[in-house]
Amino acid sequence: MATIEFTAFARTTEGRGASRRMRRGGKTPGIVYGGTAKPQPIELDHNALIHALRNEVFHASILSMKVDGATTRVLLRDVQMHPFRNEVLHVDFQRIDEAKKIHMKVPLHFVNADVSPAVKTQGAIISHVKTELDIACLPKDLPEFIEVDLSGLDTTHSLHVSGVKLPAGVTAVTHRTGDPVIATAVVPKAAAETEETAAAADEPAAGAAVPTEAKPAEAKGAEKAGEKKEAGKDEKKK
Repeated sequence: MATIEFTAFARTTEGRGASRRMRRGGKTPGIVYGGTAKPQPIELDHNALIHALRNEVFHASILSMKVDGATTRVLLRDVQMHPFRNEVLHVDFQRIDEAKKIHMKVPLHFVNADVSPAVKTQGAIISHVKTELDIACLPKDLPEFIEVDLSGLDTTHSLHVSGVKLPAGVTAVTHRTGDPVIATAVVPKAAAETEETAAAADEPAAGAAVPTEAKPAEAKGAEKAGEKKEAGKDEKKK
């Protein structure tokens, strides 16, 4: 996994007024904490930060932060955005200890949905119940994302966390939620109704008379001729 580098600058002023002036100048206030060192206020170029935040990898990777010539390995921990403007108000980073496990949320990448029985033979739609997973691992084992194979999914079963193959050294953290659902397959209502209607059309309605074999036209004509002869005999006798 390639290391993502970015540059920050030590911040000597603090407080709301200083932060507002910093934002007007195109900077974003932040802080770095964790490890044995004291928390350090920093500032970052806002445009460069916005660009980095658009990259999914920036949120789930070990980052290399340069401050005053020193390099520190950190994780992005929190981003505070303006309520309606595309503006970062504050950002938090955490120093990492290579010997200690970290907890992170990493994105899930779903693959092979189109070849699953649910989609291929049952016309279902796959619903991604979770798009990220909370994991624990050493920093060296942190994956950028976790791939979820949906090739075996059908409409009778959902895919749970226990069914996801995790990279070596990575464990899922479920916080007493048991075995959460990751993805499920649902047949659209319209498709289900169409199948039910077609099945009903193939079966005879309850109580309906089963049609008897029709008599040939010639046999019907012979029957009518016989009836007329009998009627003529009766008339002569009278």
